[in-house]
Amino acid sequence: MKLLILSSALAATTAFAPSITKSSGTALNTEADNAAPVDGDVAEPAIPAVAPINGWVPDETLPLYGLPGAVAPTGYFDPLGFSRTGISLDDVKRSREAEVMHGRVAMLASVGYLAGEAVSGPFNTVGPANDQLQQMPLPAFVLLTVGIAAAELRRAQIGWVEPDFGSWYTTLFKLRDNYYPGDVGFDPLGLKPSDAKDFADMQTRELQNGRLAMIGVAGMCA
Repeated sequence: MKLLILSSALAATTAFAPSITKSSGTALNTEADNAAPVDGDVAEPAIPAVAPINGWVPDETLPLYGLPGAVAPTGYFDPLGFSRTGISLDDVKRSREAEVMHGRVAMLASVGYLAGEAVSGPFNTVGPANDQLQQMPLPAFVLLTVGIAAAELRRAQIGWVEPDFGSWYTTLFKLRDNYYPGDVGFDPLGLKPSDAKDFADMQTRELQNGRLAMIGVAGMCA
């Protein structure tokens, strides 16, 4: 009985005894942590998570990840939310790719509409531009179709990841990480600026003209 009481008393008193915490660091570690930086040491600059593409570094805190194209007075205009917060970078790049390419086609089409009705072409097509495509000879139409298909296949090879049908949901419709939307490397006149700001300005001008052309061609077709 006495032994039981003595054991209980010892257990109770140890609950109020100060605990001893072992230091995880040694004297050598402490000196190393507190040591002043050696003169001449230069901190290495932080490496961005994504390498710049034509001077553009995707920034998820900015609208459209910082891609150019917003001008006054509307500024960033996205009423349908194609690039709202939460949309992935790949989806944003794919939407911009579609916008740039459709804008380029619309600019060519707008010129073709006006020129096709003003000047008789090599195939002697006449009448409204909407009726001229069906007047082309079959061999010429086949060549046109093959040319469009070849251009599209080449664009896919440059900008798109090869689909892996073993995991198609991660590779299908995915753009390459180092691909800038619309930059397929076709610049025969050497107009592409090397400066990042100049490139962004030229990209904005191209987008604005392409957007206007898409609206204009839609009206011509209607």
